[in-house]
Amino acid sequence: MKLWSILRSGLQKTATNQEDPTETTMSFLIVGLGNPGEEYHSTRHNIGFETLDELAKKHNAEWSLERHGWVCDFKTRGQVVHLLKPSTYMNLSGKAVSYWMQQHKNKLERVLIVLDDLAIELGKLRLRLNGSDAGHNGLKSINQTLGTQNYARLRFGIGNDFPRGKQADFVLGKWDKQEEATVKVGIDKCVELIEGFLREQKNTSTSYV
Repeated sequence: MKLWSILRSGLQKTATNQEDPTETTMSFLIVGLGNPGEEYHSTRHNIGFETLDELAKKHNAEWSLERHGWVCDFKTRGQVVHLLKPSTYMNLSGKAVSYWMQQHKNKLERVLIVLDDLAIELGKLRLRLNGSDAGHNGLKSINQTLGTQNYARLRFGIGNDFPRGKQADFVLGKWDKQEEATVKVGIDKCVELIEGFLREQKNTSTSYV
């Protein structure tokens, strides 16, 4: 997969050997961004939630509502994978991410954020090892709270087919019937990329900046 080859190349180019020889189990935090509440279910802005729901389902993990979000975890290939859907609303996502990173003692290089992106065609994915918030309130909150933008993020394209001045209505709107098949394929690809991220981190034992 082209996206995954880009990530692998990026890891190799920016890798620094920071492996802890006493560490026997790697702990990852995968965060899907979205807003809590039934009114936001299946909206474009909540694609991060939808993706993590599919990942949790695949690994038979059950969600529970804890402090700052819904959480669950599963084990795979000797790794512990923690999933988080913040309950803080999008513009306070950093509060939940910071809290659960501390709870699980996650290293920054083992954190991945899944989010929506208006600038990308519907169903297309973009994986980056770091970068700016690009105007996304969830990433802006995370950058401010963690004091860095050097963490991986997986952007899910939702397109920008809306009239001028209607951006908020668009991102908070639900998927159209004709979009649903494309979204389903995109979610499946997103899950594959997340699992690839887990495998590559285990194999390289590296961090990136």
